[in-house]
Amino acid sequence: MNVHGRHYRTIWREASDRARVRAIDQNALPHRFEVVDLRSAEDACRAIADMTVRGAGLIGATAAYGMALAALAATAGEHRATLAAAGAALKATRPTAANLGWAVDRMQAACAGIATRKAAVAAALREADGIADQDVECCRRIGAHGLGLIREAHARRPNRPVQILTHCNAGWLAFVDIGTATGPIYAAQAEGIPVHVWVDETRPRNQGARLTAWELGAQGVPHTLIADNAGGHLMQCGEVDLVLTGADRVSRRGDVANKIGTYLKALAARDNGIPFHVAVPRSSFDFDVADGRAEIPIEERDPAEVRCVEGLAPDGCETSVCICPEGTPARNWGFDVTPARLVTGLITERGLCAASEPDIVALFPEARR
Repeated sequence: MNVHGRHYRTIWREASDRARVRAIDQNALPHRFEVVDLRSAEDACRAIADMTVRGAGLIGATAAYGMALAALAATAGEHRATLAAAGAALKATRPTAANLGWAVDRMQAACAGIATRKAAVAAALREADGIADQDVECCRRIGAHGLGLIREAHARRPNRPVQILTHCNAGWLAFVDIGTATGPIYAAQAEGIPVHVWVDETRPRNQGARLTAWELGAQGVPHTLIADNAGGHLMQCGEVDLVLTGADRVSRRGDVANKIGTYLKALAARDNGIPFHVAVPRSSFDFDVADGRAEIPIEERDPAEVRCVEGLAPDGCETSVCICPEGTPARNWGFDVTPARLVTGLITERGLCAASEPDIVALFPEARR
């Protein structure tokens, strides 16, 4: 997507230096636009763990480039051991997003059986670039398939913009480009369909306020920031036509792990008869998981993220402010699981399907047991 008139991906490899991977620093947004260099697998691990990069697809692409950087750093005869160690370290950074393990496994498969370091490096760089390119194409196709839902919503109420509620950030910042939940929105914008997005702030890290609002603004999409707890009220008032979210992991039965608070939006949507759709690529499905609530690992992060809020002080300096009494206990779950029964449908690069095992298997035959 475009930033100040220039096209960017969230992560890319410099053509002039194959050992230099660059990524947008999402911890600096929205107040600063900065790019960081990743020079090693360790750099990739840190970037994923501290959320310099975040979002299912981008985590996967970063892991892939981390594996490629590990191959570049390996000494002759040691590339297999180096890749194995890097893969284990990358998988340990964040547990919930399926794309992380998927990308590492794919990189290891691409390099399996290769005898020389030189050949392994070439294979790793080629595969990492391929994973990044595939991520973009998947998002483009998700946008094309999801566009029909927005067309239908506009046809039902043609005298106003389509009102879309989203949660967290499943935009181009969460992927290599375009995004999943935003893919249909950008496709509708390109087609001239008027849309307006209600942007949940998404506590505690405020990815909606910091990231979704920033990228929608950069793309000229009308949007309004709301408190997390306002979504149900808007649905009751008839101000939401469609809920669109992304996902970090989806079970073979259609249970969806996404940013904490997604489950509450799905409950409110069901109570008000509003379609709740999840935009998700194949790489975020985990066909080994049947019961999402029981089997998907839920990341628990530093409680300080709940106790404090980061932002700009009146003097324009970035600061962190404590919002509770000193010593207050806190817990910080990063994700929750929305059961398939609350999901109207899944938007994938292969088309739309119901959130049910038979429909998922019909669309993804490789899930068949």
